[in-house]
Amino acid sequence: MSQCIFKMGKKRNIFVITMLFISVAVHATEIKINSIQELVTYASKSGNEVTMAPGVYPLTDFLTIDSMSVRSERKLYSFITFSGDNNVFNLEGVKLEVDNSLREALNAPLHNSEFLITGSDNTFQGLTIKYIGEGTALGAASLVVGGKNNILKNITLHVKGSFPYGYGDYLGKGRKSIIKHKKHSGLLVTGYNTKLYACKVYMRSFGHAFFIQGGDNTYFEDCYAEGEIRSTNEMLAETSGPAFENNFASIYTSYTGEKKIQPDYMKSLNECGFRTYSTGRVTVVNCVAKNMRVGFALAKVSLMNCEAIACERGYYLNNAVTKDCKGDAKYGPLIYLVGDEPSKIDLTLMPGESEMKVHAVATICGIGHEVSIKTSDTDNRKKAIPIMLGYGMPGSGEIASPIPPKAAENIKIKNMTFLPVLIGEKANNCVVTTNGVIDSNQGENIKIIEID
Repeated sequence: MSQCIFKMGKKRNIFVITMLFISVAVHATEIKINSIQELVTYASKSGNEVTMAPGVYPLTDFLTIDSMSVRSERKLYSFITFSGDNNVFNLEGVKLEVDNSLREALNAPLHNSEFLITGSDNTFQGLTIKYIGEGTALGAASLVVGGKNNILKNITLHVKGSFPYGYGDYLGKGRKSIIKHKKHSGLLVTGYNTKLYACKVYMRSFGHAFFIQGGDNTYFEDCYAEGEIRSTNEMLAETSGPAFENNFASIYTSYTGEKKIQPDYMKSLNECGFRTYSTGRVTVVNCVAKNMRVGFALAKVSLMNCEAIACERGYYLNNAVTKDCKGDAKYGPLIYLVGDEPSKIDLTLMPGESEMKVHAVATICGIGHEVSIKTSDTDNRKKAIPIMLGYGMPGSGEIASPIPPKAAENIKIKNMTFLPVLIGEKANNCVVTTNGVIDSNQGENIKIIEID
C-alpha cells in the first residue's frame, strides 16, 4: 500500500512540475523593444518573449569610446551578457554593428569575449553581429554560448579585427609566435546541450569560426563557416608588412628544412570552421566549411552530409563517424584521421584540382578505423596524389611540412578512387581494398584486395 502511495505521489510531482513548465511558457511576457538599452535590460531578466524592431543598431549609440576606460576599471569586459533564463529573443532583421575601436579602447584581458549567453533555456532567433572599422584586442570570441539548453537559430556573425592578418598561422599562434597575435574568433560554445540551426560565421580575422571548449552534447545543423584564402606566392611578393619585415619567416619547418614561407601553396587566413577542445559529444548535420585552415577539426563527433570546400585540409578527425560527407583536395588533404578510438569514415572526394602543391589526399593512422573514400570525378585526375596509410598529420597540419610516419593498426580502407595508396612501415595488420595502384607497401601483414 505504501509503495502504491509513493508511486502515485511521484507521478503527481512529475505532473505538477510539467504543468509549471507549461504555465511559464504560456505566461511568458511579450515585450517589444527598439533600442540596445532595452535589449541590455531584458538580457538579464527571465521568462520573457522579447521582439526587437528590425534595423541597424550601432553599438556606439549605447557604448561610447570614452566609456571604455570606466568599463575596463570595473572589469566589465563584455558588451552584452544574456544572463536570464527561459527567454525567447526574436531578433529577425536586427543587426548590431560593432566598431572595432570599442574593442581596442576596452583593452580586455585575453579570453574575455564580447557577447555572452550565460543563462539557460533561452532561444535566440535572427540576430546579425557585424564588426566594422579597424582596431584589435587580445584574443577573444565575438559570441560565447554557455548555460544549458540554449538554442540559436539564424544567427550570423561577420568577424574582423585581428593582427597580423593575411598570413594564416605562418607567423605563429598562441605562445609559439614570431609576432604576438591578437586573434578574433567567431562563436564559442561552452555550455551543455546547445543547439545551433542555420547559423553563419564569416571570418575576416585570424581565429576559429565555430568552436567548442568544454561544452557537451552540442548540435549543429545547416550551419556555415567561411574564411579567406591567399596564395603563398602573393605573400612572398610583398615589399612591406609583417611577413616582409621578418624575412618571410614561418614557425613551421618545410620540406626544404627551412622555417620560411614556401612558394606554390594556398593558405587559409583563418583557423578552423568547426573545432573541438576537450569536449563531450558533438553532432554536425548538413554543415559547410569554406576556405578555412581546417573545415572540420573534431573529436567525439558524428557528421552527416557535411561539406568542406577549398580548405587547407577538409577534415581532421578523432573518434568520429561520418556519413555522406564530402570535400575537395584542391589545396590540401581531404582528411587527416588519427586516434586509438575506432572511427568509421565515409567520404566523397569532390572534383577539382589546382596548380598549388598538395602532398596527400588522406593520411590515416591510429587503431581500428574503417575508411571509405569514393569520388564523384568522371575522369581521372591529372595529379596522382596518394592516400597514405601509416602516416600522421604534419605539425599543426601545416601543408608545407613533411608528413611523418605514424602507427596504423587493424585499419580497413576502401579506396574507390583511382588514386594510388602509399603504405608506410608503421602500418600493421591492415586491409586495403583499392581501385588505385599500391605505390609502395612497407607495412607488415597488409592484405591488398583489388576492386574488379
